[in-house]
Amino acid sequence: MKLTIALLAGLVFGLGLSLGGMTQPAVVLGFLDLFGAWDPRLVFVMGGAVLTTAIGYRLVFRRGRPLFESDFQLPMAKRFDARLIVGSALFGTGWGIAGYCPGPALASLGGAAPSLLVLVATMLAGWWLAAKIPAARA
Repeated sequence: MKLTIALLAGLVFGLGLSLGGMTQPAVVLGFLDLFGAWDPRLVFVMGGAVLTTAIGYRLVFRRGRPLFESDFQLPMAKRFDARLIVGSALFGTGWGIAGYCPGPALASLGGAAPSLLVLVATMLAGWWLAAKIPAARA
């Protein structure tokens, strides 16, 4: 059942990204172009995501525990470290160059453009590498 719920959530997420134009790198790059042809659509997508998340978290945490797990698994780290800062910088640089972040990149795989396949391959390599770098203790 957990996998079915995860699949449905992923499909809804991907559909939302597609409908919001986030699978089109030009839209994202237009948002990042503050002094050129700025495109504000990403602000509305992010606003909708923040609102949905805020409501969702309030409803979910009222239950006391998740539907398909024994307890919530929340992040425990409370400080900034080099791993977080370098990872954030790499994410932002990649996002600005490619116009994709992980969600829209995966949602766009149906098009299978060669440059997108390279991006996803390097993204997977980055996740693998990040898993090999030890995290600082909180």
